[in-house]
Amino acid sequence: MQKLWTPSSEFIKNSHLTHYKSWLKDAKNLSFDSYDELWQWSVNKTEDFWVSIWEYFNIKSYTSYTQVLSSPTMPECKWFNGATLNYAEHIFRQSKGNDTAIYFSNESGINLEISWNELERKVASMAFYLKSLGVQKGDCVVAYLPNVPEATIAFLAVNALGAIWSSTSPDFGTESVVNRFAQIQPKVLIAVDGYRYNNKPFDKTETVKEIISSLPTLEKVIVLPYLNENASDNFSKDIITTNTIFEMDGGTLHFEPVDFNHPIWVLYSSGTTGLPKAIVHSHGGILLEHYKYMAFHNDVHEGERFFWFTTTGWMMWNFLQSALLMGASIVLYDGSPTHPSFEFLWKLSDDIGINHFGTSAPYLVANMKKQLDIKSNHKLNTIRSISSTGAPLPLEAFDYVYNNIKEDVWLCSMAGGTDVCTAFVGGVPFYDVHSGEIQCRALGVSLYALDDLGSPIEDDLGEMVIDKPMPSMPIFFWNDKDNARYKASYFEDYPGKWRHGDFIQINSETKGLVIHGRSDATLNRHGIRIGTSEIYRAVNKIEAIEDALILNLELEGGKHYMPLFVKLKTNNVLTEEVKQAINNQLKSDYSPRHVPDEIIEVADIPYTISGKKMEAPIKKILLKMPIEKSINIDAMRNPESVAFFIEFAKKI
Repeated sequence: MQKLWTPSSEFIKNSHLTHYKSWLKDAKNLSFDSYDELWQWSVNKTEDFWVSIWEYFNIKSYTSYTQVLSSPTMPECKWFNGATLNYAEHIFRQSKGNDTAIYFSNESGINLEISWNELERKVASMAFYLKSLGVQKGDCVVAYLPNVPEATIAFLAVNALGAIWSSTSPDFGTESVVNRFAQIQPKVLIAVDGYRYNNKPFDKTETVKEIISSLPTLEKVIVLPYLNENASDNFSKDIITTNTIFEMDGGTLHFEPVDFNHPIWVLYSSGTTGLPKAIVHSHGGILLEHYKYMAFHNDVHEGERFFWFTTTGWMMWNFLQSALLMGASIVLYDGSPTHPSFEFLWKLSDDIGINHFGTSAPYLVANMKKQLDIKSNHKLNTIRSISSTGAPLPLEAFDYVYNNIKEDVWLCSMAGGTDVCTAFVGGVPFYDVHSGEIQCRALGVSLYALDDLGSPIEDDLGEMVIDKPMPSMPIFFWNDKDNARYKASYFEDYPGKWRHGDFIQINSETKGLVIHGRSDATLNRHGIRIGTSEIYRAVNKIEAIEDALILNLELEGGKHYMPLFVKLKTNNVLTEEVKQAINNQLKSDYSPRHVPDEIIEVADIPYTISGKKMEAPIKKILLKMPIEKSINIDAMRNPESVAFFIEFAKKI
């Protein structure tokens, strides 16, 4: 693996992780010569590690905990029993008066700065109004909002009351929203009238009305007039706007103490093959995990500006809010990342002075495929880290970042999930960045690659498994009797251990990791397991190809069929020469086993709304499983793309 970046001695010295190591030595008489030693301690002494996080970040609890961990067995374990606290209160401990807490920009050209004082005032007003409606500890408040300051304000207000937050973005359709929110019986809905994307207006008034009529437990609806300032005229007179609420005098912002294991929010699985799982996390678990990750793995400092391109329907929106815990400012952007130009987000970085730039792997790959020379067009002086998640970042994209974006930058490829609202693996300021590798296993994450016999392995492909509990693991799934669905999702294959569904390889020398794609969409060719990311990495090198999807179908009689579906760039044709180039690239980079049985052109590659390539659902369709049990069309970003595969399945 090629070394692309080495942290300077100053970078290491000034990191939160160095300060934490010094604190461990002074406060706990614990010394570690390397990050790997520190990680080993954090997973071998699970309770001691999380107590150290509690003490290091000076967690404010209204009552003392009586037990750190009720049981080492997942998923029954409970953390810090007896403790009562509030997540939002810890954010406002960082309040810095007139300094900026939120930077906001959208593709319509609106640019706002919201100070800590203004943020607290508006949160107090929203909390005051929600309380006047009778919203209290344990009630659910849901939001159908874009990535705007009002979403952050509403979340903090709901959280301050001890109520439970849940959100989706306005690109979700009615059924997709109702499938999520109806499960948790919300008391209040906060909705937007519409939004703009790629300079096109999308009026969501009728969608909001349909959502309202489908949620019988709603007692009040609040509308954000975003597309049209007179949007409230399109609703009943009982509707109140966010603007009206923010004009109220909410007085002093109060925080309701809740149990450590009290729900903080409900997130949802993609719901590609059925009703989305309603995943519930705890106040305390998320608080400890986000402190840990923001400080030690993103190294976010007070006064810095932390950006992530996300919507409110992706867990990274929730993760983004936690930068406020560090006294940093969060940067929100609403709109297309490529409008009015493909390089707009990089321009935004220069304009605002972003220090930590977060995005998805597909966005960086798209930049690479267009061969954009970002460093020649933008200064990017303030950026010191670029973070990537959402899909494995291919080796070539690592090289692209350093060659075409910024030479001296800390590239933090990370991977985790909605399941834990954080990353299992990611960046660390002590290690070099090697091409194609995620730097480390995060502190407190007892993660290993297991072979077919269930034994830990290194330097070879294995199943990603976590064998110790983490505080940010779900406390339960909503409406899941006896934790049946929860247990089936993670613990069936390895009892007592969390199987995440990814294939990984751990480098024994660098301690870095490579994720090879989802294990439930694994390609098994003649007994050899192939990660889908390997195929995509090679295909990405072919100039004519914009995107691809690879599957391996296990057919009757022990036969296998591995088709590669490709989406071509505009004005390109799938000629025999292009097919041969793909096959040659796969043979050259990997092996003849990586060569597909057939290469087929498609108009589009199916994706979930949250940007996940839908390998497993399409595989089920091609295996002729019932459509209704194979895929949830309403959970898709581009549902029209499925029609091709339904027809194609008839030919197999």
